[in-house]
Amino acid sequence: MKNKKISIKEIDDFKVVMRPLIGTRINCLKLPLEALKTIEPSQIGTVVGALMDAMIPYLDIPGIGIQKHEGILGDREGYPDYKHQSGKRLELKLLFVDNPDIKTKKPLTPREPSARITQKVTVKNVDPAHDVMLLIAYRLEVNDELESHLATVSPTIIDFDIFSMIELVEERDKRLIANGGRWFGDFETPTILSNLGKVKKSRGEQLDESSYGRKESEEKDYNEDTNFGKLKRIPHPLLQAFLLKHRYR
Repeated sequence: MKNKKISIKEIDDFKVVMRPLIGTRINCLKLPLEALKTIEPSQIGTVVGALMDAMIPYLDIPGIGIQKHEGILGDREGYPDYKHQSGKRLELKLLFVDNPDIKTKKPLTPREPSARITQKVTVKNVDPAHDVMLLIAYRLEVNDELESHLATVSPTIIDFDIFSMIELVEERDKRLIANGGRWFGDFETPTILSNLGKVKKSRGEQLDESSYGRKESEEKDYNEDTNFGKLKRIPHPLLQAFLLKHRYR
């Protein structure tokens, strides 16, 4: 039944199944400890994230039972990422957690986590009864390698949570509309009010919904939302609680 949503109990039971993920170290991915001093955490996330995405189904973790999904979208980053033997489908998102014992190049200002639920994932292709987001928090840990003179680190899973994908998509889209934005096409392009659009709206003038721009210089009433779907901006209480737990403690 298409309108049926995955229940809280189903998600809680699935968390128990996925619990062996915690503590797993991705030993096949190793970075030189000394080199990290010249790399920002956001850069680490980009490199390590793609490799973790590919490797997780092949780790020797008893009872996990996930494998790569062929993807219902034909893009490079098809949706969803994994399928489970229970029939659930998982979209993986990763949250890099800073390890204070490992020195990295710190940006001058805090960077917003880049993980997002993109515009490719919409109410059109999410299966409410089976689709979840698996959000994994990981950090780099020093490897104990007595035979090597070069100290290395590997990503280690320290926590995770699972959320109903349809709930996240609905909250993401509600925020878009509540802030004056709108979708163009059949859930094709999310847009926000441009500066011109904001002025016109404040004056009570009719907004032009026939087209959108990508830059303010195009002088359209709407511009494509380049920050659309970032997890930090989705007002889902449980999601925000998990992000807060690992970003601001």
